[in-house]
Amino acid sequence: MTTMNKFHWFWAWDDEKEESWLREMSRNGWHFNSVTFPGNYLFEQGEPQDYVYRLDYFTNRKEMDSYLQIFQDAGWDYLGKMNGWQYFRQIAVTGEDQEIYTDNQSKQKKYQRIMLYLAIFLPIFLNSIITVNRGASSGLIQVMGFLMGLLLLLYVYGMVRLLHRILQLRRIV
Repeated sequence: MTTMNKFHWFWAWDDEKEESWLREMSRNGWHFNSVTFPGNYLFEQGEPQDYVYRLDYFTNRKEMDSYLQIFQDAGWDYLGKMNGWQYFRQIAVTGEDQEIYTDNQSKQKKYQRIMLYLAIFLPIFLNSIITVNRGASSGLIQVMGFLMGLLLLLYVYGMVRLLHRILQLRRIV
């Protein structure tokens, strides 16, 4: 069987674009097989097929079996995970809007789970930056502190974009 590795990055607030990209890959005969961090996808070549892909963010290991059962009962195939992102697919049905969440409140909760995860690790990240910058006497440590500061800006930007996505979904309700 022919396989292809492909790197593809997506941001948490753009998961719908990622779903569309996976669907287009299947339409071109490249079917999702697995993904590893940071966005290294493995595809298997086959007959072109119109699959609908959906991503969800779920990290509760204790409830994983019942969580996956809900999707299986609804006809979704579980494909795997990457850092809390769960990948599902179904064969597309013409004229049907195939979603894993039927309401915007549930979609909001997905982004809120990601925000919670980021909020939990923000103090740890900030502490790391402060620790590095305290000992910033050498040039290398100063550069490291600067790079960590840039990562912090990206981190905060991501939290703002997720908040924007949540507010956007609230307006649709």
